[in-house]
Amino acid sequence: MTRDFRSLLATAVIVLGFTASMAMAQGRPSRIDLPAVPPALEVPDGYSVFFKGEAAGTQNFVCLQTTSGITWAFLGPQATLFQSLIGDFDQQNATHFLSANPVENNLPRPTWQHSFDTSRVWARAVASSSDPDYVEAGAIPWLLLQATGAAIGPTGGGTLAQTAYIHRLSTSGGVAPTTGCSQTTDVGKISLVPYTADYYFYRAKRHR
Repeated sequence: MTRDFRSLLATAVIVLGFTASMAMAQGRPSRIDLPAVPPALEVPDGYSVFFKGEAAGTQNFVCLQTTSGITWAFLGPQATLFQSLIGDFDQQNATHFLSANPVENNLPRPTWQHSFDTSRVWARAVASSSDPDYVEAGAIPWLLLQATGAAIGPTGGGTLAQTAYIHRLSTSGGVAPTTGCSQTTDVGKISLVPYTADYYFYRAKRHR
């Protein structure tokens, strides 16, 4: 394979990836297959999935002194979301982190921000499941989250601002440590626990 051909092939992959990513940003995703979920996590009628991100990152914990003792407390997520395009080529399509929700007087909420139009959505968990028929052992629960705020990007992009519900599914890892937080000298320690998950975003169905 010549250098020119490899260069041309790489350029084609980038262009195709960018085209697919822009389609996602404009709310025109390719088919999104949904896994089965526990009944308690079903999205209400009237909403359909329009965006998906495969997350890799950490669930972050801080060691705190509480009234019941010294324990790990959840601090927030930090992850990058990807979409699979061609073969093994993955394109980043969102980031996931903890931030202040201006709609709720800057209450800290899990946040997702689109990588292209920088639209954002904040959400809170409304249902959780660790059903072993769905959730693998040693993984954080699957969640159904409801949007509590949204913001369009600086140029008017609103992909994630459409979001009404979010699923966190197919989780692996991310569970709080069982050691390292038992003495007063441990207070203030931070633990970043690797995890993966799939996030599915739902919006109100569009009537034709």
